[in-house]
Amino acid sequence: MKSVQKEEGIQINKYISNSGFCSRREAEKLIEQARVTINDEMVLLTARVYPGDVVAIDGEIIKNKQKPIYIALNKPVGVTSTTDETDKSNIIRFMNHPKRIFPVGRLDKDSEGLILLTNDGDIVNKILRAGNNNEKEYVVSVDKELTPEMIRQMGNGVKILGERTKPCYIKQEAQRKFRIILKQGLNRQIRRMCAEFGYKVKDLKRIRIMHIQLGNLAVGKWRYLTPTEIEQLERLLDKAYN
Repeated sequence: MKSVQKEEGIQINKYISNSGFCSRREAEKLIEQARVTINDEMVLLTARVYPGDVVAIDGEIIKNKQKPIYIALNKPVGVTSTTDETDKSNIIRFMNHPKRIFPVGRLDKDSEGLILLTNDGDIVNKILRAGNNNEKEYVVSVDKELTPEMIRQMGNGVKILGERTKPCYIKQEAQRKFRIILKQGLNRQIRRMCAEFGYKVKDLKRIRIMHIQLGNLAVGKWRYLTPTEIEQLERLLDKAYN
């Protein structure tokens, strides 16, 4: 007679992200802060969840995964892409969505444009891990007239934060405006790149993430991603891991 092996279970951070409570990265922070329990016992990052286990965060039991929500927001300047409730300008307060959602990545407080939000922690993890393969497109206005040499050098890469940025597509669109496509997400990358050439960014708008376009979505407004956009997003992320 064969022995019945105990199911392997699922890593605690993945279980929490799969529930839609938060991303895997945020789940790890909660675990490190001793706010997560399994069957009323505090857990470590190595803990696994098995059938019948009761997982709770701050005493709130984590329920089964909700229907996935995928949102595109045209974030206004002044809104911070954080879930930190102590930050009164946080994006969750701004959205005031009835479901628990969280931003995918970040967009500077003093920048506007496209940012994605979801309750699907697993897809957030995939997007963040594949970050350097995902295109993000911006339109940028600066404080003085651009030069061909500045555009050329920006496209070849600029040394900031102790490393050289990857070569990128950049095209001048007006005397003081250019379009740039990045596959990186260094802290305030475009602003720092411009500063290296003595330029100050006046306006910065993200208009595309991967295949998802901002389009004519008004500042401060949001929409749900279309089934086609979601299908393509899942396909691109699966391709990045296979």
